[in-house]
Amino acid sequence: MSEAPSNKPYLIRALHQWCVDYGFTPYIAVFVTDKVQVPMDYVNNNEIVLNISPDACQSLSLDNDWISLQARFAGVPRDIHVPVASVMAIYAKENGQGMSFPVEKIESTPTGVDATSNNGINSDVNAQTNRPFSKGKPSLKLVK
Repeated sequence: MSEAPSNKPYLIRALHQWCVDYGFTPYIAVFVTDKVQVPMDYVNNNEIVLNISPDACQSLSLDNDWISLQARFAGVPRDIHVPVASVMAIYAKENGQGMSFPVEKIESTPTGVDATSNNGINSDVNAQTNRPFSKGKPSLKLVK
């Protein structure tokens, strides 16, 4: 029996639809690697939070492998491309309800980390904070 495909993209689509149906603003938290195409000026500790509401973006595509959209940052339109594997959470801005996900292993290097050596850092540890990416109880924080 083959391994079942990930349910993560389906959960992301379902929670996005729930947010839109009930008038909430869907946000996704993304772990930024070299596979993620976002404005780097808005990345903090290899993470970025994106508003994926219909009012904030255009051409939103929530595929099984990629999330793509067009959004404005400081008034400048930008194309955004995020591997589903890099999505850490999706939640409603207004009440924080949503779901967090473990960060999946992606064959790339986090931004700002040298790919040729691990500098003594375990690959499951965030180089910025020395904390595990997906170990322990998931948590969300409200971003205003």
